Amino acid sequence: MINASALPKSTASINWQCQRLPALDPLALLRIMRARQQVFVVEQNCVYLDADLADEQAWHLAGWLPDGQLAAYARIVDPGVKYAEPSIGRVISSLSLRGSGLGREVVRRTIDHAALAYPASPLRISAQSHLQAFYGSFGFAAVGEPYLEDGIPHQEMLRSGD
Repeated sequence: MINASALPKSTASINWQCQRLPALDPLALLRIMRARQQVFVVEQNCVYLDADLADEQAWHLAGWLPDGQLAAYARIVDPGVKYAEPSIGRVISSLSLRGSGLGREVVRRTIDHAALAYPASPLRISAQSHLQAFYGSFGFAAVGEPYLEDGIPHQEMLRSGD
């Protein structure tokens, strides 16, 4: 849990880093994996293997608070690993910072980093169905039929690469 006194007054004080797995400091990786487990396994009461082989073929975007705690995270998976296109996923923000606009900030930055890494390439996501409007506000459009993934309704969404 993040200490409320450590919270920034705005997201401007967050230090953003986008790195490949080998470049991540072991403590940073531990904090990222712990946060992902907290959100996707504990909070969502869903047992599944979060740490998958896609982590090895992905960029890891992390936003760090001044005290070194993780504020937000997302990964950008290389094209050809999960989908033909690069994909983004594992998008999280710290429970203590939800409602601050940080979720929008991490998605915006993830899209920007993906555009740098894979210019003019479309992006694909597997969004939890209840987040369709959120991702739609970033230009993602639903493709295909809704489906269950780990017991949670999902929808594939695609964003053009222009």
